[in-house]
Amino acid sequence: MNLTLAHLYPRLMNIYGDYGNIQALKYRCKKRNIKLNILNIHPNTPLAQNSFDLLFAGGGQDQQQLIIAKDLLKHKQVIHQAANQGIPMLTICGSYQLFGKYFQPFTGPKLPGINIFNAYTIASKQRKIGNIIVKWNSKLLVGFENHSGNTFLQGNTQPLGKVQIGFGNNGQDKTEGAVFNNVFGCYLHGSLLPKNPHFADHLIQLALKNKYGNIKLTPLNDSLELITHRQVINRTKKLRHPLLKYI
Repeated sequence: MNLTLAHLYPRLMNIYGDYGNIQALKYRCKKRNIKLNILNIHPNTPLAQNSFDLLFAGGGQDQQQLIIAKDLLKHKQVIHQAANQGIPMLTICGSYQLFGKYFQPFTGPKLPGINIFNAYTIASKQRKIGNIIVKWNSKLLVGFENHSGNTFLQGNTQPLGKVQIGFGNNGQDKTEGAVFNNVFGCYLHGSLLPKNPHFADHLIQLALKNKYGNIKLTPLNDSLELITHRQVINRTKKLRHPLLKYI
């Protein structure tokens, strides 16, 4: 079996260890004899329909978002088609914001998004930073958030999960991330997938099911990953996530 992963803007949108998500997916596929091909999409690189089975886009500063926002709009139709076909995608922080309706930076023009998520983001003076614990289905996800944007979900848009400790989408409604079909957006850096192997396997499973039908993944020895996962939870609970505010 083989899968192709489209990696959007790997040079510009790669912050706080986001590339580790690619490494985790490659490792977990290799252990199961699944070939994972990486299709790097840079500004002005075409993204053809039906050319990928997975998609990943990381985070970046406002300056990087300004650079990629117009280019991302060129891929809007292809990404919407893939989302409607159930192609799994993971978007982190800045990319997550641009997969919504728009991102309004603290200064400068509003950046239009591609409207996968029925959500919008407005920058604030409060920087939301620290480890975060999110309840996703019946399991926990851990990560590191560092963002000033406040994201608000609209309509019947569902969050990825509920914040247990941390800020999440906006620090107000305890939601974190957004979901549309098999497209997931969140603020979890650090990297997300190496510390949450259950979520990495969920993405792989979705991609395989979409391409090959029901495929049962061979369990891997995740003892090291789960030690890290538990340590983050224990450390975060001990610190109680103090509210750090920066102007």
